Amino acid sequence: MPATGTKDYYQLLGVPESASPEEIKKAYRRLAKQFHPDANPNNPGAGERFKEIGEAYTVLSDAEKRKHYDQVRKSPFGGLGGFGAGRPGAGGPGGPGAGGAHFDFGDLGDIGGLGDIFSTIFDRGGRKKGRPRGAQRGQDVEFLTEIPLAAAARGGKITITVPVTEECATCSGTGSAPGTQPQTCPECGGRGSISFGQGGFAVTRPCPMCLGRGTVPTQACPTCGGTGQLREDRQIALTVPSGVDSGSKLRLSGQGERGPGGGPPGDLIVSFRVRPDSFFRREALDLYCTVPINVAQAMLGSRIRVRTVDGRKVALKVPPGTQSGTRFRIPGQGVEKSGRRGDQYVQVKITVPSELAPEQQELVRELAKSANLRF
Repeated sequence: MPATGTKDYYQLLGVPESASPEEIKKAYRRLAKQFHPDANPNNPGAGERFKEIGEAYTVLSDAEKRKHYDQVRKSPFGGLGGFGAGRPGAGGPGGPGAGGAHFDFGDLGDIGGLGDIFSTIFDRGGRKKGRPRGAQRGQDVEFLTEIPLAAAARGGKITITVPVTEECATCSGTGSAPGTQPQTCPECGGRGSISFGQGGFAVTRPCPMCLGRGTVPTQACPTCGGTGQLREDRQIALTVPSGVDSGSKLRLSGQGERGPGGGPPGDLIVSFRVRPDSFFRREALDLYCTVPINVAQAMLGSRIRVRTVDGRKVALKVPPGTQSGTRFRIPGQGVEKSGRRGDQYVQVKITVPSELAPEQQELVRELAKSANLRF
């Protein structure tokens, strides 16, 4: 439960505390569309609800702010007015509006790092110095791709299709229909950001109406509906490092979501899942497989050809008298990683015919008698 006086942003967005960034984004987009002032001209409460939704998304969509918020919710100091909640003295008796003293987060000292937590989240006067209004780093995108064992063992190039938010090509990201001019955003006055909070403490976030641009279209772009963004599939050529396993991750800098307000894009984090192989089984850097041989090959010896993970076949000598389950090693044909290669282990399995002709049965009986075998 949130501390007394602290808004419950998870409840505002209707998501659990364990919600993923994608679930938070989906909830925000759905609610922002539902409570946008333009869609509710006869509902005076929709504007305030819209601001609260934007406030919640600003904090929960930022990993660092969300971490701080969760700490504040659980701290005994949560009732000090964190995250825009009402507090004694916010324009009332004893508050800054009545000559009361502002609370200095430095007074918390180093008690559990709370001073740093509050200072990171809240800005006096609206925003931190040196931070551009509205310009934020884009969100990282996590993507799971499945690869065959051969690509995991030797590496290789693959192409993945990643859904990302791109700038609308029709309006060049302005949100305005071609040939029209945008107007100053009435919500933020053209600043591209708004502040919320009370009693001298405020949090600055990109304006949810203009999305940090400072302007809104007089006529919305027909392609993107005025958002300036489109959800599109991006084709990315990816080099798979040799030796990856299920759960391995690869970070591609600048291939994530584009940054709001002209900020730098986030990163793409690719997670790998290695597809089970019908022939090979992997253990660390070694590969294991089973190859069938017939009775004659086992008794008399033979040379068989065994497939490797490269797709080639190598010759393997089976000595006379080989027993079913015998394992042979092929050096250097395992998984490659960091300049090292494992081995391939081949286990032979003797198979017998399911049916024999009468003359074949007689030959087997003669052979068994000569070898003193019981049957």
